[in-house]
Amino acid sequence: MPDVPGEPAPAEDYSFSRRGRSTAAVLATGGWLAAVLVLWLALDAAVWLVVILALPVLPAVADLIRNPLSGLKISQDKVEWFTGKLTGKAALDEIERVRFDTRWDFSVRATLILRNGKRIRLPQEATPLYAEADAEFQKRSIRTERHHFTAF
Repeated sequence: MPDVPGEPAPAEDYSFSRRGRSTAAVLATGGWLAAVLVLWLALDAAVWLVVILALPVLPAVADLIRNPLSGLKISQDKVEWFTGKLTGKAALDEIERVRFDTRWDFSVRATLILRNGKRIRLPQEATPLYAEADAEFQKRSIRTERHHFTAF
């Protein structure tokens, strides 16, 4: 299709994906397990306390073993995301704006706000860095908002 002067060129499809087994996840899980082992072996902590402190790390260990794939794809007419068994999509013409909220743990959550008022929270593990996602939505003329440290 030839380019028409004065019209913006259509944005190419954008694709982002990541695996669940990252360096940060391995270090955090290993650090937690090492701390629990030190409590048990070196400080002679009670077994019930060691078990309780080991429970929160079990989902992280499961993710490290499974190494799930998560991602986001923005095409000419829709946004699609997937993480584990969860998938979803929204048509670009249904999206009024995208809201990026920085949380107190410094993670950024993305929410699609549709024209009918419905809000769709994108899974955090399927969301790219803010600057990258913001640029891709703006290429498609979708308004974005950035909010820092607010409860949403």
